[in-house]
Amino acid sequence: MTKPVSRGLVAMLALLAGTAWAELMPGGKVEELLAIARQQSPEVMALRLEAEAAMERAASSGALADPLLRTELRNITNNGSPASPNLLPARVGSTKYTLIQPLPFWGKRELKREAAAAGADEARGLADLAWSELAARIKTAYAQDYALLRQAALTREVMDLVERLESISRARYAGGLAVQQDVIRLRVERTALQAELIQLENERHHAQVRINGLLARSAHAQLADPETLRSPPPAASLDYAALAERLRERNPQLFADAARIRVAEKNRASTYRNRYPDVALGVSPIQTRERVSEWELMLEVNIPLQQESRRGQEREAERLLEAARARREASANRLLAELAENLSALEAARRVELLAGGDLLPQAELTFQSALAGYENGKVDFATLLDAQRQIRKAKQDVLKAQAEQQARLADIERLIGEDL
Repeated sequence: MTKPVSRGLVAMLALLAGTAWAELMPGGKVEELLAIARQQSPEVMALRLEAEAAMERAASSGALADPLLRTELRNITNNGSPASPNLLPARVGSTKYTLIQPLPFWGKRELKREAAAAGADEARGLADLAWSELAARIKTAYAQDYALLRQAALTREVMDLVERLESISRARYAGGLAVQQDVIRLRVERTALQAELIQLENERHHAQVRINGLLARSAHAQLADPETLRSPPPAASLDYAALAERLRERNPQLFADAARIRVAEKNRASTYRNRYPDVALGVSPIQTRERVSEWELMLEVNIPLQQESRRGQEREAERLLEAARARREASANRLLAELAENLSALEAARRVELLAGGDLLPQAELTFQSALAGYENGKVDFATLLDAQRQIRKAKQDVLKAQAEQQARLADIERLIGEDL
């Protein structure tokens, strides 16, 4: 009974250790990387905190200004009485206490509150924009890492094939059926493949460092090998008109630009309201010795006489509103152009993958098998065999590059429309 229990305990510990190790090494799926980035990215976190701060500021905007308390000591020298000069309120001629509450003109507080709320929306849009851009970079880097990993595996397969061809070439050379140059060319080819493998491993190291940087992790933190790429969306969901409409509705940049327009509109309306005077109300109890002997009411009105400066502020507000509208229009034109470019590039990459994987690769494999049989029988020269092998390799590389390109373009499209397809 002890051995089964021990074995079960060991298996459980191994499972837990494997789970913990997997948690320490994310990267198998792009969703894992995105979840880490959403929690750890300092850039996104800073913008989200700024958006929350803007929301708090909007909640307190439009409140009345703090009231003012003014104290006036009258006749502190006590002229007309035998008392000596004094600064105590009960020992001077009289003391006047004035409580003043400034009151802005009707509608100014509401406009200020609405402008602050629009500013909070702008901050939230900028935070969403930062996240969408970060997510697109992570998706692209993951796809590049996947392609580099598969290219390295392909290079190793080709190296194994070259070693096989080299053994065949040696056997033919020993039998006087081939020249020594064939063996030498294969050695050169293998050396070139080894150099390419080193370069691919270096590029993959750079890709993983880039991913760790995007995740706010140590540059040399371990990442799991990428397992699979996301499936491309169906062609029906890639209609330009439908995506353009989603872009106009959900793009974070356009959302922030629209909020900036609302801020400018409220600021313009508030500037025009400055044509009207603000008031201040006050109440003043007057203390004579030990008692309150009088009460006064006060109304204070500012007189908007400086019309030239106000007209300049109004023209400034108008220009800022026009600039905000022009900026949003420019952003929309640029983003729609990017959408069209990415859709075209995505379709081109898809067609390249179909062409390379569906037509070119099977033909290259048939050509290689035929050339290999012919070379073993002495009917085909070595150059034809090597060229056939290179065609297979190029076709597989084209497929990987096309897949990575599709993922990068898909990430850009999702960045533009503000959501996953």
